[in-house]
Amino acid sequence: MKSSLFYSKILLFGEYGIIKNSKGISIPYDLFKGFLKIGDLNNKIVKKSNGKLNDFYQYLVSSNEINSLFDLEQFKSDIDDGLYFESSIPQGYGIGSSGALVAAVYDSYAIDKVTILENLDSEKILSLKKVFSFMESFFHGKSSGLDPLNSYLSLPILINSKTDIKTTGIPFQNRKGKGGFFIIDSGLSSDTESLVKYFIESMNNEDFKNIFESSFVNVTDKCVDDFLDGNFKNLFTNIKSLSKIVFDNFKPMIPDSFYKVWENGLKSEDYILKLCGSGGGGYILGFTKDLNKAQKQLSEYNFKVVYRY
Repeated sequence: MKSSLFYSKILLFGEYGIIKNSKGISIPYDLFKGFLKIGDLNNKIVKKSNGKLNDFYQYLVSSNEINSLFDLEQFKSDIDDGLYFESSIPQGYGIGSSGALVAAVYDSYAIDKVTILENLDSEKILSLKKVFSFMESFFHGKSSGLDPLNSYLSLPILINSKTDIKTTGIPFQNRKGKGGFFIIDSGLSSDTESLVKYFIESMNNEDFKNIFESSFVNVTDKCVDDFLDGNFKNLFTNIKSLSKIVFDNFKPMIPDSFYKVWENGLKSEDYILKLCGSGGGGYILGFTKDLNKAQKQLSEYNFKVVYRY
C-alpha cells in the first residue's frame, strides 16, 4: 500500500491573524513531501511513525464528530501491517508536517471523500476544513485545518475570513526572477500549541490587542492584496511594516538568536524577515528585492527559495 504524495505548505501571510479573521495566503511547497506506506516494524523510524499512527487511530475512533467518515477497520489493519508516514517534511518547522500526514490519512481512508476533481465551491472547502480541523487537533491541541487543506488540495488557498476560504491563482512565478520569498533554518523546533496559547492569552492585554487589531491585521490584509495584485513594490513596504510590528510586539515568537538578524534586515532592507507559521523556531520566512544579496547576507543559514518574481 502506498498513498499519493502530499506536500508541505508555506503560510505566506496570516500567521496569528487568521485566528482573528484577517486575510491569509497559504501555498504548497513541493520541496518537502510525505506519503503513507507499509514498512518493516523492526526499523526504528518505521516503528516510531507507526506508533504515532496507532495513537492517531485511537483518537479518530474516539472522535464521535468524524469517526463515521473513515474506514477505521482498514486503517487499523494497515497499521498492524506496518503502516507509517514516509516524510521529508521537518517536524516543528512551521511548514505542515502534521498537515501532510492528515491529508494522506484522509485521502486513503475517508469513505466518501471530497476530491480535487469536483467543483470545489466554498461549502465543500469549508466542510473539508472542518474535518481536517478535528483531525489535526490530535497533533496541536487546536487546529484551523488549513495546513491539511492546503496539502490535500495542493493549490494556493486564499483566506478572506473564517467562513470565506477558496482556492486562488497567484502571480506567475518567474523562475529567473531577482526578488522573492525564501526560508532560512533557525536550527530549532517550534512548539505551535504553546505559542498559540501565549498569543490567545496576550489578547487579554488591551495594548497588545489594540496593536494587533488596528495594525497587524490591517497590514496583513494589505500584504495579501499586494501579492495577489503582483504589486511587489508596495508589498515590500508593507512586509517591512509587518516585520517591524512582529519585532516590537511578538518577541516570544522570534528565536533569541535571531533578534539581531531580524533587526539587521529591517535596517539594511537587503531582506525582511517574518514569521513562518507560529514562529518560535523552525523556518523563518523572508522577502527580498534581491535573492542573491539576501543569500549572501544570510550565508550561515540554510537558505531555500520559495517563490521568485
